[in-house]
Amino acid sequence: MGREAAVEAFLNPREPLDAFPLPAWADPKTAFVAMRENFAERRKARMAAERDKSEAAQKEFRMQQQEAQRESRRQGFEGQGWWFGRLMHSQAPLREKMVLFWHDHFATSIQKVKQPALLLKQNQLFREHAFGDFKALTHAMLRDPAMMLYLDTQASVKGKPNENFAREVMELFTLGEGNYSENDIKEAARAFTGYRFDRREGEVVHVRFQWDGGEKTVFGKTGNFNGDQVIDLLFEQEAASEYLPKKLWKYFVEDEAPEPIVKRLAETFRESGFKVESVLREIFSSRAFYDSTVVRNQIKSPIQFLIQMSRELELDELAAGHVTAAQVQLGQVLFLPPNVAGWDWGKAWINTNTLLSRYNIAGIVTKGAESVDEQEAGGDDMMMEMAKQGNGPMARMMARGTQSWKGPDYEKLAPRALREDPERLVDSLIARLFQAELGSKQRAIFVDYAKAKKGAIFTNHEVAELCHLMMSTPHYQLA
Repeated sequence: MGREAAVEAFLNPREPLDAFPLPAWADPKTAFVAMRENFAERRKARMAAERDKSEAAQKEFRMQQQEAQRESRRQGFEGQGWWFGRLMHSQAPLREKMVLFWHDHFATSIQKVKQPALLLKQNQLFREHAFGDFKALTHAMLRDPAMMLYLDTQASVKGKPNENFAREVMELFTLGEGNYSENDIKEAARAFTGYRFDRREGEVVHVRFQWDGGEKTVFGKTGNFNGDQVIDLLFEQEAASEYLPKKLWKYFVEDEAPEPIVKRLAETFRESGFKVESVLREIFSSRAFYDSTVVRNQIKSPIQFLIQMSRELELDELAAGHVTAAQVQLGQVLFLPPNVAGWDWGKAWINTNTLLSRYNIAGIVTKGAESVDEQEAGGDDMMMEMAKQGNGPMARMMARGTQSWKGPDYEKLAPRALREDPERLVDSLIARLFQAELGSKQRAIFVDYAKAKKGAIFTNHEVAELCHLMMSTPHYQLA
């Protein structure tokens, strides 16, 4: 296509936003009706328990609470699976990668929000704004129910302002440390009072009598500011044009952007009216993006590791129970960032435990296609055994899901004719798994392994072992 056409194809995907129907419980048409009914039922049960102090009444109340918690967990797992499935199958990969970026940037955890439907509503918001107006998205986050519950905007009222959103919108969302004062936070927090998410109606409203309408001084300007006006003031600061481009450069290219690149991207960002698309287009069109010092030098995040593996092996799905368990082992669970700052990226993804987990997970995924005969002929079940011997329910979930796991179709990925020539087979798999040439030394290791494994018939199990070997190298952890 050529560079320009390819970049435009990524930035203008044909796949519609609603290409993947939401779970029924997350459909906006019904989600808030159910939320309102559940709210009324819980309120009724709580009032009944307060009136009737008998053991039977208290037990009934506890059982209702436990059932609500179980349903929330079930929806949470289903929501995580829905998004992971969309990541696997989407024909708009850059848009989905930006949804993951926004989820990390405006980090919100299901552990505190406890309403899976609100997380999926936010997820859809990120998709709609994936390449769009960053200023508009920041305004939208002020009224995003999941963010309101996560940062306690819901409890911020006149006379008792909560500073969480005011602090994070400056430090983590728009400006970065050192570009605001503590007084700016305190005054802005007053402006962010009075916003309410009405769980019964499913709407966010600004309650005037709970809003501090007095004069506030933010960034040297004084007025009776509300939340939207403070956000407008944020985008008048010079740091607002640099902060996000630097973070996008780190996400797509390398940890530190050279100062000339930062200045150029900041100018593009501001002149475009804070359109993210303009920054991405400039990044992907720049010479620096294709420099040999950055190409294939970025550590894959766990989600990228799992999605890329799935796509390269042309899998329709992963083993039941494997998706969430693998995310937990690798350190990145969708809808569950560790804190408001999101995940640590780059080298933080790799340590002794997570690297071993990557190798084990690659083994489970690649060797799922083993037939019973091949296992009896000496199949290596080491990775399965390690999963079974792991700690807690996650390891058991992975083991159960893998018992019926069919795995990759190696007849398609590595046709029998190709297996007659180990060198051609290795080159084919290198192109598939690495999308680049490897050094002669590394290639020779794979070729020697393939030649050693090749007997009268190069079985699917042996192809799986070769793929697992390739995925258990430092090269495979890089993108």
